[in-house]
Amino acid sequence: MKKTKVVCIGEALIDRIRNKSNQGFQDFLGGAPANVACALRKLKIDSIFIGRLGSDDFGKRFIEQFNALGVNLDFLQLDNDSTTRVVNVDRDQFGDRFFSGFEPSSHSSFADEFLSKKLIEKELPNLEKLFLETKYLVSGTILLSSPISAETIFFILEQANKFEVKIIIDLNWREVFWDYSSFSSEISKKARVNLIKKFLNHAHVLKLSKEEATMFFEHENPFLISQEMSKRPDVIITDGKHPVAWYINGLQGSNEIPDSQIIVDTTGAGDAFLAGLISQLISSGYPSNKLEIEDCVQFASVCGLLTCYGEGAIEQQPDYENVKKFLGSFIL
Repeated sequence: MKKTKVVCIGEALIDRIRNKSNQGFQDFLGGAPANVACALRKLKIDSIFIGRLGSDDFGKRFIEQFNALGVNLDFLQLDNDSTTRVVNVDRDQFGDRFFSGFEPSSHSSFADEFLSKKLIEKELPNLEKLFLETKYLVSGTILLSSPISAETIFFILEQANKFEVKIIIDLNWREVFWDYSSFSSEISKKARVNLIKKFLNHAHVLKLSKEEATMFFEHENPFLISQEMSKRPDVIITDGKHPVAWYINGLQGSNEIPDSQIIVDTTGAGDAFLAGLISQLISSGYPSNKLEIEDCVQFASVCGLLTCYGEGAIEQQPDYENVKKFLGSFIL
C-alpha cells in the first residue's frame, strides 16, 4: 500500500491580529499544525488533524474550515470545560508578527493543553489503520508545555514508529506559550530547552528558523545540527527573506528565495513552507540530488511567500495551481 497521507498533531488556535495602530483587530484561524493540515489540502495532499478544541464558537469555525477543505477530523477532540485558545498577534512595520499574550478566558487553561491520551487509546485500532496509509506525521513543540498533551504526543509518536511513519518536527519555539501556562510557567528556560531538544530526537526531518538554530544549537549549520541528533535527520533552516539552508539526503546547500515588495503579514508563512515541502516529498518522491532538492525547497519557498500577500494564515495559503503559475512566471 502506497503511503500518501499526512497526520498533523498539535494546536489549533485563533490568531487575533491587531492593526498597526493597535486600535482594532481581526480574528483568523491559525495554529501551526492546523495551518499545515489546511495548506496540504490546498496542495492536493490528504491530511488529518489531531488536536483538541473548545466546544465554543471558535471551535465550530475551525470544524467548518477543516470540513470545507476536506481535512480529516476523525481524531479531533472537543472540550466542554476549556476554551479554544486566542493568541494576540502584533505586527511591526515590515509585516513580521510577534505574540504578545493571550486573551483572558473564564478558564485557567486552554483546550489544546488537554489533548487526551485516553481518547486516542479508545480509537487505537482506527489510528493503526490510518498509519498504514500515512507517510509523515507533523508536530510542533508548543504542546510540550502541558504534561497532559505532551504525554499524548509521545504516545502517538510511539504508535507511528511501529508503522514506519516518518516524523517531521517544526521546532516553532514560542516562549509565551510556556510563560502563560499554569503547567509550565515555573519551569526554567534551560529546562524547557532541554525538554524540547530531547523531543527533537524523534525527528526524521527537522525544520527550524535561524533564531531557533542559534538558541537551541548555538550555530546555524544544518549538517552539524543533524549530527547532534540520534536519527541524523534532514534539517531545513529558514531565515525570513534570506536564503534557506538545508541538509537533505546527505547533501548540503542553500536556496535563494523569491523577493517581493508586497509582504502584508508573515503569519503562517513557515507553515505554508513546510506544507509545500511535504507536498513535494510525497508527489515527486524524496529528492536524490542537489537539483531535485533545490526544486523542492523553491516550491516550498513560494508557498510561504504567497501566504504573506494578505492577512492571516489559512485564508492566504496558495493552492497548487497558483504556486505552479508563480514558478512559471518567476526566474530566480
